[in-house]
Amino acid sequence: MAAAVTRRANALRVEAPDGNAESGRASLAADSPAAKRAADAKDDVWVAADEGDTSGAIAGDGNRPPLFRTFKVKGSILHPYRFMILVRLVAIVAFFAWRVKHKNHDGVWLWATSMVADVWFGFSWLLNQLPKLNPVKRVPDLAALADHSGDANLPGIDIFVTTVDPVDEPLLYTVNTILSILATDYPVDKYACYLSDDGGTLVHYEAMIEVANFAVLWVPFCRKYCVEPRSPENYFGMKTQQYAGSMAGEFMRDHRRVRREYDEFKVRVDSLSTTIRQRSDAYNSSKKGDGVRATWMADGTQWPGTWIEQVDNHRRGQHAGIVQVILGHPSCKPQLGSPASADNPLDFSNVDTRLPMLVYMSREKRPGYNHQKKAGAMNVMLRVSALLSNAPFVVNFDGDHYINNSQALHAPMCFMLDPRDGQNTAFVQFPQRFDDVDPTDRYANHNRVFFDGTMLSLNGLQGPSYLGTGTMFRRVALYGMEPPRYRAENIKLAGKVNEFGSSTSFINSMPDGAIQERSITPVLVDEALSNDLATLMTCAYEDGSSWGRDVGWVYNIATEDVVTGFRMHRQGWRSMYCSTLSSASPTSTCRPTRSSRCSSWPTTSSPSSGSSQSSSTSRGRSARTSCTSSPSYPSFT
Repeated sequence: MAAAVTRRANALRVEAPDGNAESGRASLAADSPAAKRAADAKDDVWVAADEGDTSGAIAGDGNRPPLFRTFKVKGSILHPYRFMILVRLVAIVAFFAWRVKHKNHDGVWLWATSMVADVWFGFSWLLNQLPKLNPVKRVPDLAALADHSGDANLPGIDIFVTTVDPVDEPLLYTVNTILSILATDYPVDKYACYLSDDGGTLVHYEAMIEVANFAVLWVPFCRKYCVEPRSPENYFGMKTQQYAGSMAGEFMRDHRRVRREYDEFKVRVDSLSTTIRQRSDAYNSSKKGDGVRATWMADGTQWPGTWIEQVDNHRRGQHAGIVQVILGHPSCKPQLGSPASADNPLDFSNVDTRLPMLVYMSREKRPGYNHQKKAGAMNVMLRVSALLSNAPFVVNFDGDHYINNSQALHAPMCFMLDPRDGQNTAFVQFPQRFDDVDPTDRYANHNRVFFDGTMLSLNGLQGPSYLGTGTMFRRVALYGMEPPRYRAENIKLAGKVNEFGSSTSFINSMPDGAIQERSITPVLVDEALSNDLATLMTCAYEDGSSWGRDVGWVYNIATEDVVTGFRMHRQGWRSMYCSTLSSASPTSTCRPTRSSRCSSWPTTSSPSSGSSQSSSTSRGRSARTSCTSSPSYPSFT
């Protein structure tokens, strides 16, 4: 991957389709049932499906509206395609019959080998075509979610971000990922962000300290003016930053100030390696000892993770576990900022300045243990988060993702909380989109055949595969439990030491993590909790348990992400693929004001064209950043 520059090459992001709302009234009118039916009739490819037939009946939730809409390909397009597949299948069977009748007796082994190869390729082709006989597109209805749930009733979310090396995975990408998460428009007290540093470097830890300091300015700025996207590198890298509010002069002044602060922030982040080395050299030269050159933190203590000059117990594959709560859990009540002053020229007196919980962690590594790469790190985060926040839903990102719209976390909730079959949905997968791809896309880097074809086809069956990133999980599904349709409502988990490990605190937390409506409850990080966290991060914790097999992410296979999804499907869970039609995109009607936050919700209009999920694939384009732009849904490439 290229070095950290203004335009992130091959960077993954959370993406939404294009959509314009001329006004709140126009948006609401477009979302009316009559407008939806009229737009559906004009669609060239997709047609609204019978929700009752596609998603099952609503049981016991008659007052709750459906939270997503289902579309199928029109019969005039789908039936000829099915007929062509049938014709090809008949031709393939006839070819095999001809091959069998005309066996080459002079080269039986060669004939048999080619016959086996042809049968295998024919079978693979058939498996690839069967899902495509019924592609389905499901569009989340954020307006219905807002009407039903609102901020107060939304469940908690734990967001996992994984990274390993600050050189191979540029540090600037990681900090922008975290900043975009901290600034997302989800109730601040209902989600927490965890960064897993599998390299155990002090650079990542101090970068999170810098992120927390800069977020005090960046997050209120985003809330005050509803800027999009909320990754500062991407926001300031756009050609224009449009603004549709009534405070244009104040916006420009604040914009210049935040841009200047961000440039200084980047300088500090880029110089962290040099700063840490110089500090460590100064400490080591002032201390006379055994000649060991330690890596020192800013408070004068030795870093327990990987040192710059690696030694035993302080190298990448051998170091202690680390958990540091950078930002504690916020209060439930909004905390308004201070008015403009000489020290702080930005007026945040009517803006909620709370920040979500931010945790840095690096699991223990010891020689002789298989660390299971990313899957092992994710399982450790799953256990640690159970004691700190224990949200019922989990979202995982790679370190080079960013959320390019603040409404992104609401979209998967439309599927998870849907009254029809939401409780039996294990995960919601989003498409992937890359930045800075060649505009002609001559090498098919967008991979639209897979993300806009194959995945929509699987969506018509039990659901898409898990692609390793850009996914919201139900925590209880990661614990290896069966869906509610196959198990008792009140599940008993305590005492299963051999399956989940020996931590009593973790096992006792599991029933709470299975409650869908649960929010995040603040915990006191005392000595007892610290000891429990250290136990959960040890290399030996998973010995003799089902972690990596029936619990958590699957180990010992190259495609652990896909196999993890297969395991959930085998247990009876289903999955959802969240995509939108270009004109069925949610459009925000909020306008930047002096209120504490943009409180309006996007509305979903009906499709007027059959194009698949539209996207701005190059950061060089002029993107809409005012609150009239369409909120982005998670999609990843």
